[in-house]
Amino acid sequence: MQTLYMAAIFVITAIFGALNFYIGLRGWQAFSGWLPPNAGYIYWPVFFLAAFSYPLGRFGSGFFSGSLGAKLQIFGSYWLGLMYYLIIILVVIDLIRVLDKFFGFVPQAVKTPELLGLAVVVLVAGILIYGTWNAHNPQVVTYDLEINKPAGAIEEMKVVMVSDIHLGTIVHNSRLSSMVDTVNSLEPDLVLLPGDIIDENINPFIEQKMAATFLRLAPRFGTYAVLGNHEYIGGHVEATIQHLREANIILLRDQKVLIEDSFYIVGRDEQMRRQFNQDSRLDMAALLEDVDQAKPIIVMSHQPVDLDEAEAQGADLQVSGHTHLGQLSPNQLVTRKLFEIDYGYLKKDTLQVIVSSGFGTWGPPIRIGNTPEIVQINIKFNERAEA
Repeated sequence: MQTLYMAAIFVITAIFGALNFYIGLRGWQAFSGWLPPNAGYIYWPVFFLAAFSYPLGRFGSGFFSGSLGAKLQIFGSYWLGLMYYLIIILVVIDLIRVLDKFFGFVPQAVKTPELLGLAVVVLVAGILIYGTWNAHNPQVVTYDLEINKPAGAIEEMKVVMVSDIHLGTIVHNSRLSSMVDTVNSLEPDLVLLPGDIIDENINPFIEQKMAATFLRLAPRFGTYAVLGNHEYIGGHVEATIQHLREANIILLRDQKVLIEDSFYIVGRDEQMRRQFNQDSRLDMAALLEDVDQAKPIIVMSHQPVDLDEAEAQGADLQVSGHTHLGQLSPNQLVTRKLFEIDYGYLKKDTLQVIVSSGFGTWGPPIRIGNTPEIVQINIKFNERAEA
C-alpha cells in the first residue's frame, strides 16, 4: 500500500511539473527577447518556486517559521487558478498554430511572440481578478416548496442551508462572520450545514476562534451539520466534531433527530468515509427503519448521490453541496456527468433535491461560471394528498 501511495505521488508530481514546464517554456519563448542574457538562471528557479508554492505551503508548513507556510499556500492557490486557465489558453493557441500551418489564416502581426504573450497575461489576469471578486460576493438563492405531509403545529418553516464553507487558510473568520450576519438577517427557523465546513486543517478554525462566530447563530430549531469529504481528508474528524459541538452545531453521522415531534432531520455520513479505514455509511433503509413516515423527513448528505435510495425510503427533501458547480468553468461539464443533479432543484416523485454551489472555495480562491451562495428554503407543510 505504501509503495502504491508513493508511486501515485510520483506520477502526480511528474504531471504537475510537466504542465508547469509547458507554461514556463511558453512564457520564456514569449518574453525572453526582452530579458537580459543569462536571465534563465533566475527565471526558471523563480518560476518553479511559484509553481510549487501550493504543495510547499500545504504539505511543508511544519518546516516554515511564522506564517510563511500559509502565505505560500495562499499564493499557490492563486497559481493553481492561473495554471488552469493558462493550460487551456496555451493549448488552444498551439492548436491554432498547427491549423495555421496548413491554412494560413492568422495575420502575421498577431504572430509576434511578445504581443501574443502580453495578450495572454492580460486575459488571465482579468479572469483571476474577476474570479476573486466573484468568490467573495455570495448571493442569497431562494427556493419555495411544499411538502405534502403535516408537521404538527408547524405550517411553514424557513430553512437556511450553507454548504462547502471550507474554513481554513483561505476562508478566514472574517468571511465566516459575514456569512453569519447574512444568515441571521434571513431569520431562519433552522440552519443546515451539509459538509465541508472545515477545509481539512482544523488549526485555523481554532486559532481564529471561529466557534465563537458560529455561536451567534440562533435559529429556533437549531443548527445541524454533516461531515464532508474534506473533514475526512484532513484527518481531524474527532477534533472537528468537538469544536463544532462547542459552536452549538449538532453533527449527525448516520443519525436522525425528531424536532418538536413534527419533522425529522436525517444526517448521512460522508460516503468517502470508507476510504479512510472506516466502515461504509448506513444505507437509508437502516437509517430510517424506525421513523414515522407520516412526518416530513429532511435529509442532509454532502454529496448529491444515492437519490433513488432516499426517494425509495420516503425522504421528502435532500439538501447537498460538494460540486461547487465546477468552481472553475468549464468544470461544470464534468460535474454534470458525475451527478444526476450538480446544482439547483430536482424533483423525483415525492423527493425534492436541492444542491448548492457552496459558499467557500477549495484550492484557487476564485469562481468562474458560478456564484457562491447561501440558500434559503421556504417550506410549506400540507396534509398528505389523498391517493
